[in-house]
Amino acid sequence: MIRDAMINTANGMISTSSSSANAQTPGLKTYFKTPEGRYKLHYEKTHPSGLLHYAHGKTVTQVTIAHLKDKPAPSTPTGSSSSSFSASSGVRSAAARWLGAGNGSRALGFVGGNGGSKNVNSTSRIGSLGASSSSNSMTNTNFDGKGTYLIFNVCDAIFISDLNSQDKDPIKSIHFSNSNPVCHAFDQDAKDGHDLLIGLNSGDVYSVSLRQQLQDVGKKLVGAQHYNKDGSVNNSRCTSIAWIPGGDGAFVVAHADGNMYVYDKNKDGAGDSSFSVIKDQTQFSVAHARYSKSNPIARWHVCQGSINSVAFSFDGAYLATVGRDGYLRVFDYSKEQLVCGGKSYYGALLCCAWSMDGKYILTGGEDDLVQVWSMEDRKVVAWGEGHNSWVSGVAFDSYWSSPNSDGTGETVMYRFGSVGQDTQLLLWDLEMDEIVVPLRRYPPGGSPTYNTPPGGSPTYSTGSQSSHWDNVCPLGTLQPAPSIRIVPKISPLVAHRVHTEPLSGLIFTQESVLTVCREGNIKIWMRPGVAESQSSNSETVLSTSSKDKPLLSSKIGSASYKQ
Repeated sequence: MIRDAMINTANGMISTSSSSANAQTPGLKTYFKTPEGRYKLHYEKTHPSGLLHYAHGKTVTQVTIAHLKDKPAPSTPTGSSSSSFSASSGVRSAAARWLGAGNGSRALGFVGGNGGSKNVNSTSRIGSLGASSSSNSMTNTNFDGKGTYLIFNVCDAIFISDLNSQDKDPIKSIHFSNSNPVCHAFDQDAKDGHDLLIGLNSGDVYSVSLRQQLQDVGKKLVGAQHYNKDGSVNNSRCTSIAWIPGGDGAFVVAHADGNMYVYDKNKDGAGDSSFSVIKDQTQFSVAHARYSKSNPIARWHVCQGSINSVAFSFDGAYLATVGRDGYLRVFDYSKEQLVCGGKSYYGALLCCAWSMDGKYILTGGEDDLVQVWSMEDRKVVAWGEGHNSWVSGVAFDSYWSSPNSDGTGETVMYRFGSVGQDTQLLLWDLEMDEIVVPLRRYPPGGSPTYNTPPGGSPTYSTGSQSSHWDNVCPLGTLQPAPSIRIVPKISPLVAHRVHTEPLSGLIFTQESVLTVCREGNIKIWMRPGVAESQSSNSETVLSTSSKDKPLLSSKIGSASYKQ
């Protein structure tokens, strides 16, 4: 797998005697079990060892995946980036958002952040994890930049690593002198050079060409467009940033004061913008710029307190936000209207993510729960219990194929993951038809009660769909925190401690699961079967099309695998 025998297969622990091994605290296993097989630690990515550790607390690391295709034709200006992913990341800062929110982005997690192409079938396809070595041609301005990259922030720098290389250190670093980068996003559908967004702790925002950064040998941004310079529009911290799917260069930036701004990268970054005073801080409102050349072009006042993460549905129709006030809010983006939302059981929400079909939204936060929201029912339909601390990143696994597909093309089971400050990665299976729901009993008075035995736990019935256990919530309303007794509970399929430090996000790719801790260490866990195929033929480049092979075919059991 990794040269010089990084993994000691006899005991499943990292061998620290190897010079090229990725150092890891003894006791952390290099694999975790699922019903379909073992996920194995393939390699790690991190920042240069000389980075001052004391500065880490100032920011939380998020990670974004970026795929660059072939170098543009000669007629294209230097630094222009190829637009799309034939294969795209689908999960962006997410951080967890991703990390995060969105993830998380944030924001924590990638994940937390979400986004993607309108063509659901092609969204979220990333480049393969071949076993190629890293290139030393970064100093060559003719380098075409083709490949798949990890972009992550630590302290005052953005680092770029080659995902196809097993080298631990990044191939590029970009340093910021006055503020720390805290969130970023890559646009796989960019129609010109600027495809990477970077938001800073100061509120400043940059858009750049990723390819141009890779071609440059320096440690500063090149060819950047600068927005909200020196906080001219909003001087609060950027918390989450996202390209608008199908938005032709439009993007949104969320801030710690509860405002979100819409920008157009095709306009001057310094375009004068002034907005009307917010009359009621407690109410959602949208204000548009008064002049055609203004940038940002709109301000959304979403909530009081910080917006922690934002994520677009994959078709760009809906925007989800989570905030310090503990509310998920889902908006119809084009209509600029609140569709639904509701409150966490306790505390702030930190991350959010959409399912590929747009039917469900995951949220995580300070109540240690993973909440599953239904767009059809416009409310929480399940709580995932398994984390021992704040949930900082969530994501659906769009590459996992349900083993019991009903043949209609509709998803009948979802696989998703979550990471938390408890250093654990949890994997979950969600089958809506089998959610356990409280059994309602209506006394003569007409009010529902619950059949609660002497032990205090309510009686549950199985087999009822979530939409049957209560009415659909009214359009445009925010729901209060539900009673813990009436929300169906689900347990994780897998619980595995993957890092020594609190986690900030995760990303699913076709071949792997990526986890990142807030200190800037990234681990790539290969899916069952993938690691074996790579080790048997290191020259084989895996296909980027999910149609070429079924990833998983095993029937999923109900057992929970504790590591």
